[in-house]
Amino acid sequence: MYLTRFRFNTARSDARRLLSSPQSMHAAVMSSFPQILPTAAPAPRVLWRTDRNASAEVLLFLVGPFRPDLTHLVEQAGWPAAAASGTPGWQTFHYAPFLDRLDKGGTWGFRLTANPVHSVRNVDGAPTKRTAHLTPRHQVQWLLQRQEAGGFKVLPKPEDKQLTDHGDEHQVIVTDQRGMDFGKQGAKGRVTIKAVTYDGRLEVTDPDALRSLLTSGLGKAKAYGCGLMTLAPLG
Repeated sequence: MYLTRFRFNTARSDARRLLSSPQSMHAAVMSSFPQILPTAAPAPRVLWRTDRNASAEVLLFLVGPFRPDLTHLVEQAGWPAAAASGTPGWQTFHYAPFLDRLDKGGTWGFRLTANPVHSVRNVDGAPTKRTAHLTPRHQVQWLLQRQEAGGFKVLPKPEDKQLTDHGDEHQVIVTDQRGMDFGKQGAKGRVTIKAVTYDGRLEVTDPDALRSLLTSGLGKAKAYGCGLMTLAPLG
């Protein structure tokens, strides 16, 4: 497995076009893996996420089974001149050595963009309908309900640091949420997705389960930039 980071040049129109279209971004991401043919079914899992840290600092993170070639992204939406000076224009790391170092009880900072949804039935007897969680409280609860199976535990917040009597017991916040609404070729109606970004701190409870989550993703809409969790040392 490989973890890759690419920085967009947001002054370029193609960068803005990709960032505004989850379908175009998905196609660009999959084009980074020449080993994966368009006809491959099922295709190997590729996860991606965009981190919009500032207007001029937008990063693409990729996790996939092969080393990607992002030359087309550099040419369309990066810095080709800088890349020509000796760097490819992106950074790729072997992911397995990091994953192998995950131990039970270890603590990490994490970032996750996911699509927290639940099923509701508006009328008795009618089929259930998948609906996005809209409030940070319910979005955090969605994540907490998946932590045990995911091999991690969100660290508790000291009582004197909690801002409310209920719903602020954990070291995790929703830092961003974006709605996506687009038509999909070959599908009826439009696709609507709520992408929610979490930042927090966790403890590893089951290293194998967490390794699986980090490489296979969490939740729905993985093709459109949801499901990828990354870890960082606690400062």
